[in-house]
Amino acid sequence: MDDTVVNTAPPAEPEEAVTDVPDEGNGMPDEPIVIPPPPKYWPDSEYCGPPHGVYTPSTQGTRYHKGVGPTLANYNNTSRTVTSTFTSEVTGEVGVSVSSGLQVGVSAMLAKIEGKYDVNLSAKLTAKLGNTISVGTPPKKTTNAKYGVYRLKHTGVSYILYSNCRSSTHTTITSYSPYKIGWYLWEG
Repeated sequence: MDDTVVNTAPPAEPEEAVTDVPDEGNGMPDEPIVIPPPPKYWPDSEYCGPPHGVYTPSTQGTRYHKGVGPTLANYNNTSRTVTSTFTSEVTGEVGVSVSSGLQVGVSAMLAKIEGKYDVNLSAKLTAKLGNTISVGTPPKKTTNAKYGVYRLKHTGVSYILYSNCRSSTHTTITSYSPYKIGWYLWEG
C-alpha cells in the first residue's frame, strides 16, 4: 500500500456549462480564429496591429477528475481491513473543456495559463487499459475507484483586440485542462 488518498465522496462535476473542445474544426485547437470586423468605423485612432484574439488567465481553481470507463467498487463484508485491487477496463482520451466565447486557440490559452501558474497542461491525455491500484478497504465499507484524467479549473477573460486598439466585449472563460492521469478513490 502507499499513501493513496481515499476520498469520502465521488468526484465533483464542473459547475459551469462547458463543452469538450473538438479535435478539429470550430477554430480550436489549432485552426486560426476568424476575427469579425469591428462594430463600427473609428477614424484617426491609434494602430495596434491586425485584429487578434486575446486570452488572459485570472484564477486557478481546484482539480477535477474526469473518469474513463465504469466506476469499480468492492464491498468488504469482513471484520478486518482487506486489500481491494482495481484495474482499468478501457482506454479513453480526455481533453480540454471550455465555456463559450474563447477568442484564441486552445494551445494559446494553455500557454498563457502555464506561464502564469507554472503548471504543465495538455490539450489531451489518454488513460489506458490495464492500470492497477490497490487500497485498503475498512470493514463493512465499500471502496469505489474511477480511472481517468485530472483536470485543473481556470478562469480568464477573452476578447478581440481590433487594429484601432479598441476591443470587443470581454467574456469570462472557464476551462478544465488535463494535467495528469490517475485514480480517484472514495469510500461509502
